[in-house]
Amino acid sequence: MAFIADFHIHSKYSRATSKEMDIKHIDEMARIKGIDLLGTGDFTHPLWLNELKRELTPEEDGLYKYKYGKTLFILTTEVNNIFHLRGILRKIHIIIFAPTFEIAEKINRKLERWGDLQSDGRPTLKMRAEDLVKEVLAISEEAFLVPAHIWTPWFSLLGANFGFDSVEECFGEYTQYIYALETGLSSDPLMNWRVSSLDRFTLISNSDAHSPSKIGREANVFSKRVGFKEIKEILKEKDGKRLLFTIEFFPQEGKYHYDGHRICGISLSPAESKKYHNKCPRCGKKLTIGVMHRIEILGDREEGFIPKGAIPFKHLIPLREIIADSFNQNTDTAGVEREYKSITQRLGGEFKILLDLSEEELASKISKKIVEGIMRVRKGEVKIECGYDGVYGKIKIFREKETDQQLSLF
Repeated sequence: MAFIADFHIHSKYSRATSKEMDIKHIDEMARIKGIDLLGTGDFTHPLWLNELKRELTPEEDGLYKYKYGKTLFILTTEVNNIFHLRGILRKIHIIIFAPTFEIAEKINRKLERWGDLQSDGRPTLKMRAEDLVKEVLAISEEAFLVPAHIWTPWFSLLGANFGFDSVEECFGEYTQYIYALETGLSSDPLMNWRVSSLDRFTLISNSDAHSPSKIGREANVFSKRVGFKEIKEILKEKDGKRLLFTIEFFPQEGKYHYDGHRICGISLSPAESKKYHNKCPRCGKKLTIGVMHRIEILGDREEGFIPKGAIPFKHLIPLREIIADSFNQNTDTAGVEREYKSITQRLGGEFKILLDLSEEELASKISKKIVEGIMRVRKGEVKIECGYDGVYGKIKIFREKETDQQLSLF
């Protein structure tokens, strides 16, 4: 039976994050969705770390289990490294994985010299990325680090505004200790495969959730339960027998896929941006250069190239969005929420519904329109308006005339 993991989430102590991002609500949503393992996020924040120590109990394989639920956790945090290198300002988000609470506490004591850990669940550290790797590994060789959402324009390894042109340029001699890269919502593995220098890294996908409903919007599917050491080993070896595939957003839905200028409502493809010299055609200000454009710059392969040993992926749309689109409703309506809870309780979790159950099994339990929506998503038969400059893309499965106007389920 597959083992689903989402390594990157945030707690209620991170900025712009739901107050319901506590262990109780996170566990409830993980069970509804069918997620086996979650990153704790934010272990650098002292109040959150205390809560984690109260509510989680250690397992033998380096994972932790919620005392009052079934969800497993792995100790993680995301930090924001801001530094100058060769006279250029850099801003890089990095996920740290720690094997034990003792190691997490040692990491915190070291990092508090570089930033205020109490101000935000994702603290800002005034230190170079390679120095972060050096300091963490000096504390524990079992710990490891993964650059987060590597293509987003503002805070990422390869981002257009404050990033680098290669992993090596960022981490120097410590690149050898970077085994995996997080693709982020605005890119998928197929886009990353266009950049040959990334071939040796394992590509992983995580939700970066700031609210319970967003948990698992991207995730990693393993062949069986894996512990801390095994996870590190799989990422280091790029083991496609144990990491079966990643679950991906349609990257066009990500909020930095295309170039654009949010204030003017301008969204442009890379080719269109070049025509306007990367300036907004309405006001003349600089466009925010998106992920697709950045990959066009750094890529050395044609679209569609699949490297040897690449780990597969599957595009999914969250079940709430499928239900809402099936009945021409907003995702946050009471009717959509009732139907979502009813379906997941009856059929054994969101991922089981989206990934595993056959069309016949689904049709015997839920609305024909919702089943049709699930099948279209599996086939990639969706229409997407690309996200840009912090604005999420809009995705449609059905044309308006196809949606159920009776809304009988609501």
